[in-house]
Amino acid sequence: MGRRRAPELYRAPFPLYALQVDPSTGLLIAAGGGGAAKTGIKNGVHFLQLEQINGRLGASLLHSHDTETRATMNLALAGNILAAGQDAHCHLLRFQTHQQKGKTKAEKAGSKEQGPRQRKGAVPVEKKSGAETHQEGIELTVENLQAVQTDFSPDPFQKVVCFNHDNTLLATGGTDGYVRIWKVPSLEKVLEFRAHEGEIEDLALGPDGKLVTVGWDLKASVWQKDQLVTQLHWQENGPTFSNTPYRYQACRFGQVPDQPTRLRLFTVQIPHKRLRQPPPCYLTAWDGSTFLPLRTKPCGHEVISCLSVSESGTFLGLGTVTGSVAIYIAFSLQRLYYVREAHGIVVTDVAFLPEKGRGPELLGFHETALFSVAVDSRCQLHLLPSRSESWGWAVPPFL
Repeated sequence: MGRRRAPELYRAPFPLYALQVDPSTGLLIAAGGGGAAKTGIKNGVHFLQLEQINGRLGASLLHSHDTETRATMNLALAGNILAAGQDAHCHLLRFQTHQQKGKTKAEKAGSKEQGPRQRKGAVPVEKKSGAETHQEGIELTVENLQAVQTDFSPDPFQKVVCFNHDNTLLATGGTDGYVRIWKVPSLEKVLEFRAHEGEIEDLALGPDGKLVTVGWDLKASVWQKDQLVTQLHWQENGPTFSNTPYRYQACRFGQVPDQPTRLRLFTVQIPHKRLRQPPPCYLTAWDGSTFLPLRTKPCGHEVISCLSVSESGTFLGLGTVTGSVAIYIAFSLQRLYYVREAHGIVVTDVAFLPEKGRGPELLGFHETALFSVAVDSRCQLHLLPSRSESWGWAVPPFL
């Protein structure tokens, strides 16, 4: 019996590092590139139109935005504004879609770059008949708004960017250990403080203004503006030996299902050093107001590279440095889906299909859909079957 494989949704002409999904338009936005090296590998942001094609979720290239010599390494989305981390800078882009009659999407894409690889048996949307031909083609334009340097270390590099709850501010972190808060869309700096000794690995902004940062100094800190509120204490109370140092790799806030006013924080802990016999990585859920640990579980011996939380807070998505992809249920940290070495190389980002906007229409009868991108230039689709079909699992309230 062969190894389980995930459908390949799209293959870009460059390594992919960042991923976002726009709920209102159903656009999948994938970005990356080869950087400034003169290797002939391009840099860009690709806008893909998601559609149900013959009962399957498919994607077609709608627009390719050239980022010149800059590879996009991280993305955040606020409405139709993208914040793109490129080297030591953050670039704000605004995209807009327009309906244009009389042209098919093949004509509108107008790109000579390689488009999505069609799965066997799938019918290209341009050749379908009836209402699904979409003769009213969609045109997308991208405008460069602002750019600002966000990291000032000797080898400056922005590692993470995220918007606040009302999209009026964005936070950046990078190799110099400083958090910087910027107004949107002017990118006027409103706050700057040192959060970690060494690199900031990830950060997350909650709706109450609290900011969580994790860094290479093995610390995870909670901030209100530039004031330290508390630090997360996992290693001291965790299931690991004290002589095996762990660091926090990722942090994300998520809603408590059916309790929209409550939050959970989710973190991933990985061994700080590589060992001949690697210990497991861990996934932890924290109370979103007290920041006390609720539960922690091992999530395998593959080193986790990225984390995502579904819009309702029901599911967690994980990618690994060896290319595997998994989906967990958030309330119990139980693994529901796993594809070993789906990409065969480091998974750089994962993102769930939103549950609002066009999400339900695109999801069909599946429980959730997770997208993954990797250095292998591929975007893959991971579908979790409906619980009524085969899983038989139930989601009780998150206690």
